[in-house]
Amino acid sequence: MTIPPGYWPSRWPGEDGGPARRQAPHAAPGLDLRSGDRLAVTSRLAIASTMVVLREPGEVYLLCHTGGEDAVSWVEQLDPHTLEPLRRSPDLPGGPTWPGGLAAHANGTLYVVFGRFAHRLTPGLDVITSQELPRARPYNSFVILPDGTLVTKDFAGVRPGHDAADDLGPSELVALEPDRLRIVSRRVLDEPSIARLSADRDLIYVVGDTSLLRVRWNGSSLTPDGDFRAPYRTLPGQTYGWDAVIDAGAAWFLDNGAGSERYAGSFRGLTGSAAPLHLVRVGLEDGAVALTEICGLNGGLVANPPAVDADRRIVVGYDSGHGEVAAFRFDEEGRTERLWRRPMNHAMHPLRFPVTGELVLADFDTTRGAEQIVVVDIETGGELARADTGSPVQSVLFAAPGFERDLYVCSFTTVSRIFVR
Repeated sequence: MTIPPGYWPSRWPGEDGGPARRQAPHAAPGLDLRSGDRLAVTSRLAIASTMVVLREPGEVYLLCHTGGEDAVSWVEQLDPHTLEPLRRSPDLPGGPTWPGGLAAHANGTLYVVFGRFAHRLTPGLDVITSQELPRARPYNSFVILPDGTLVTKDFAGVRPGHDAADDLGPSELVALEPDRLRIVSRRVLDEPSIARLSADRDLIYVVGDTSLLRVRWNGSSLTPDGDFRAPYRTLPGQTYGWDAVIDAGAAWFLDNGAGSERYAGSFRGLTGSAAPLHLVRVGLEDGAVALTEICGLNGGLVANPPAVDADRRIVVGYDSGHGEVAAFRFDEEGRTERLWRRPMNHAMHPLRFPVTGELVLADFDTTRGAEQIVVVDIETGGELARADTGSPVQSVLFAAPGFERDLYVCSFTTVSRIFVR
């Protein structure tokens, strides 16, 4: 995998590995699990951790936040093995809570978007500058474009404790220059968006409430691509989609996101939709939409993206409400054929190791109240290893590779390092 321009040249400079959300590390072969290998775990309490990003070798950064309507965030630099904090940023002004984002920029500094604020930090976690964002809503992370510009968007979904009937109106994209975080462009979209942004170079993809939208960055302004609009909500009972993976000539995401605000430690048994949950594929050339049922059961719930292996032509989706994971082979036209399916209470962002074909998923044990990491073969779905992460709640957040045969995973209570013994 190549390092996305605009990001620091590390194997994991931002969430999902970069703005296209391909979930594969740069220059990391994988866990390379062999017969007799076992997974070991180091974990510690970290409320509420969101994601880990890597900068220079040995530099591991963790984003955390508090809750409520006047929340703060902060960043910790962790010991890569023990997970103990080596240093901590000051509390960073935030506002209304929704998990934000952290990334290592090509200019060498770190950026945080959480609540209605963006912040620029030194690698030593001193604050360089901050910017209040225009709307009194949480902004759910950001993407970095090749010229270093940051683009963020307000979250227009239902948050825990809020009324689902509230009309939040359309979302707005905001472009920030990286030096002082000045707002250089704003663009109101045609509809609300709940999902995080994705990008492929200067093209920004927005999974709206009903359609996939595309916006171009020309170096000074954000311009909607008027020739590209892909309505994906076409079935009775179908609800909005989440984050999109941009790969293999398409945008891939999962629908039926309604009901995620009712998370109470697990998504199992929850739904806000009447239709079955789908893998959605949108062709980037023609905007053609194809829907593939994950398990065929009505309802279901998801809050994160699928995993797409373009080289093997495999896409893996999941229904967190019903506890099902399914993989599909796809052809050049995007037609899918089921490859494997297995029961698994997975809800977090997947992590892929392309060289070894290892796919990192999770399986929440509802009986014990324990989250487990499960490594499977992406071709067969066969289990290679599993281990408890130490989290008592199901992760709906991010994983990241480590610098060795290891990885990190966050939940709302815990940060964990999983490594090959």
